[in-house]
Amino acid sequence: MGTSVLSLRMDGELLERLRHHAAKSGMSVQDYVVRTLIRHDFDERFQAAVEETEKFYDGVT
Repeated sequence: MGTSVLSLRMDGELLERLRHHAAKSGMSVQDYVVRTLIRHDFDERFQAAVEETEKFYDGVT
C-alpha cells in the first residue's frame, strides 16, 4: 500500500489545539491527525460489522 499527500487548510486556533493534543501524546501534528482518522475509520467499520451481525442473528432464537 503506497502513501499519498493530503493538504489541509485550517485556522490558526484549530492548528494550535491540534499541536497541543499531539504534544500531550508525544506525536507530531501529522501523526496525531493520521492516528485520529484511522481510529475514526475503524470505529465506523466496527459499527457496520456489529450492525451486520445483529441483522444476521435477528431471526435466530
